[in-house]
Amino acid sequence: MHYIAPSILAANFLHLEKDIELINESEADYIHVDVMDGVFVPNISFGQNIVKMVSGIAKKPLDVHLMIVNPDQYIDSFVDCGAEILSVHYEACPHLHRTLAAIREKGVKAGVALNPHTSITLLEDVLESIDQVILMSVNPGFGGQKFIYQTLLKIKALKSRIDERNLDIKIEIDGGVGLQNAESILSAGADILVAGSSVFKASDLTKAISQLKEINQNTFI
Repeated sequence: MHYIAPSILAANFLHLEKDIELINESEADYIHVDVMDGVFVPNISFGQNIVKMVSGIAKKPLDVHLMIVNPDQYIDSFVDCGAEILSVHYEACPHLHRTLAAIREKGVKAGVALNPHTSITLLEDVLESIDQVILMSVNPGFGGQKFIYQTLLKIKALKSRIDERNLDIKIEIDGGVGLQNAESILSAGADILVAGSSVFKASDLTKAISQLKEINQNTFI
């Protein structure tokens, strides 16, 4: 079984409420929310107010991905705004173990995101404190980029480590995900597909989500 998390970064914000309602009625499992500060990544998206508004109408859990510096300062506010999964970047957390503990103490799931160049081996000492790992399959900051296929090897290696230690950690793939590569990603061991442009640029959002959901991950490309 795999999960679909449409990313509202690719949504039309003039019709955001309508898009959220479509996601509510779709086969999506989460709503992925990319928070960018223009410092950690070269783009600015949105902050707590948007997250709170989305939370007010969302029927799917909010999967909030903080692409920001100093994420510790904002854990409380994003959880209070409705985040049910809160992920921080390894590259932005000098005291990652403490950050993960602080997230879990708020009663939500804790995730760690890795940029394309960051090795999964750097998570060895904190795996027991993680609920999900986001492997960035594009360089973070902008939607609509092409999938970096080296990510498939990272998925397999991370999945192997998780299985060896018998841990319950979801692997989430963020960036360039669509019908053209979803089977390969799932077959490598991923659990959650973040889908932005492939969902929100489709002529039928609900159908696009259903097609991603129906993929048989046991079928190799």
